[in-house]
Amino acid sequence: MKAKEPKKPKEKREEEIPSLEDDLGNHSALPPVVAPTAEAEQSPPGRTGLRASIDFKARGEPFVWVMGGALALGVLMIIGFLALVLWNGIVTFYPGPVEVVTLKNGQRIAGEPFRSESFRPSEEQLKGLDTESRRTIQASGGFAHRTLYRIGNFDIYNEDFKWAVAHQVARTEAPPGIFFVERREWGPFIGFIKSLTLDGRRIPGEEISLDALYAAHDEAVDRREAVRSIEVDEIGAINYYIEEDRLAMRRTELDYGKKSAEYRAEEEKFERRTKERRAGFAMLKKRIAAINKEDAKYKITLSEIGGREKVLRLSDIVRIYPANNLSFFGKIGVYFSRWGEFLTDDPREANTEGGVLPAIFGTVMMTLLMVVFVAPFGVVTALYLREYAKQGTLVSIVRICVNNLAGVPSIVYGVFGLGFFAYTIGVRIDQLFYPERLPNPTFGTGGLLWASLTLALLTVPVVIVATEEALAAVPRSMREGSLACGASKWQTIRNIVLPQAMPGIMTGLILAMARGAGEVAPLMLVGVVKLAPELPFDTFFPFLHPERSFMHLGFHIYDVGFQSRNSEAGKPMVFVTTLLLITIIALMNAFAIMIRNRLRRKFVEGQF
Repeated sequence: MKAKEPKKPKEKREEEIPSLEDDLGNHSALPPVVAPTAEAEQSPPGRTGLRASIDFKARGEPFVWVMGGALALGVLMIIGFLALVLWNGIVTFYPGPVEVVTLKNGQRIAGEPFRSESFRPSEEQLKGLDTESRRTIQASGGFAHRTLYRIGNFDIYNEDFKWAVAHQVARTEAPPGIFFVERREWGPFIGFIKSLTLDGRRIPGEEISLDALYAAHDEAVDRREAVRSIEVDEIGAINYYIEEDRLAMRRTELDYGKKSAEYRAEEEKFERRTKERRAGFAMLKKRIAAINKEDAKYKITLSEIGGREKVLRLSDIVRIYPANNLSFFGKIGVYFSRWGEFLTDDPREANTEGGVLPAIFGTVMMTLLMVVFVAPFGVVTALYLREYAKQGTLVSIVRICVNNLAGVPSIVYGVFGLGFFAYTIGVRIDQLFYPERLPNPTFGTGGLLWASLTLALLTVPVVIVATEEALAAVPRSMREGSLACGASKWQTIRNIVLPQAMPGIMTGLILAMARGAGEVAPLMLVGVVKLAPELPFDTFFPFLHPERSFMHLGFHIYDVGFQSRNSEAGKPMVFVTTLLLITIIALMNAFAIMIRNRLRRKFVEGQF
């Protein structure tokens, strides 16, 4: 056999990378840095070459730019909307000057400048113009300018606004003696004071002192409020007790029969009490007649720009001021006076003037009742799904259904609330507890209670999802530690899980409040009205009456903007009511956020 030759040791390759020991011992052993060749630079990325580039799309930068741009656009749109509402809402009540415009045909217009715009006249409009007006329009590129004036005096002109085209205007002036008069009926009156009658004594317009006028007007307002207090409070109380006695007699009739001794005794008591209350009612009517007789001695005679006169009682005037003679502080006084009326008075003139106090009360009360209903129901449902239910197909289907409920149109909830709450549950309640009121429904129609429950159903998916996320965020170790210490599952949930999840639960309630307070469509079916004759709250037991209809700021905006006799007249009220609604929602959310932050700080500081 041929003897095996001993293996030769492998020679070290020149390109082999030195070991770490060699590098530390001999720095000269490091390989030289070689510049990349042209072929390596031109090689496809990701395959060969020392400078392999990364695809631009793979880095995601275009998508980051798109998402950032979309966010910036959304923020700008929100800021623009809020700025539009804020500006138009703030300047609505600021008093402006009254201009008297004399047209070339001799017609005169007196009113507040409302807005201006440019328009392109039609061929028919151009034919009726003189040569100078045509040249003016041609020099402006075929456009003309016009101004819309709020002229008031609807009972005389049968219109609230009038356009004045610039090329038809002969002159414009601001006379110092013209007044802006806000009335309780027929809207504002713009004109001059011809005379003032105080206690039967007539004073010509040129001799009237503003101080004497304002003092007489304050006394007239006091008389008007006295009459209103008698009608609403005292006469209202008499009517309430008479109705309660009638219902008691009707209840006795249903229980014992009309021929029973109990019914005859109740009937005699009803007649005796009614006679006493009618005597009190007659005395109150005499007091009202005496006040009205005294009030008739204080009148004011006004004249519009064309000379037609109007005689008013001073008590029928809400506010009067010389529009072109007001100082800065005088304008500020009128401005805040209008805000005070807006926040504390009832609506008038088809909701286009006056205040929105009933709508503020209805909005806040409905939202608070909604939170009272939705919080326990949503939290309990989320607790069961997360902590007690066995996770599986059925629970997954339930979660999918809850998420889909958030996308159901709100009007569908309104139809459900009307059919289930009002026409099913409400009718049963009337039959069981209020049979004496039938056929007039008590709970069997729309009201504050059913509106709150309907919106609670509409917003409960938001609360369930937010609560589940908050419960899932609580560390499992805290649950296990509590159970290891001997606590039961419910004790762990009540003392450990729920307090830790409370900030997240509050987040869900904040979102529910924000959505529920702004909903309008379901409320139109389950209780909201254009004008509520009675507030859901009064001085009679049980004080809060959830069966009554109510007003809402969202529906008020819709009614003023789309149901009023003149959209231009309602536009300022739309902006200022929208500003008020946004402010109320922001305040309620800020209060809830403050509570959430306190809870969050409490539990963060309590950890160790």
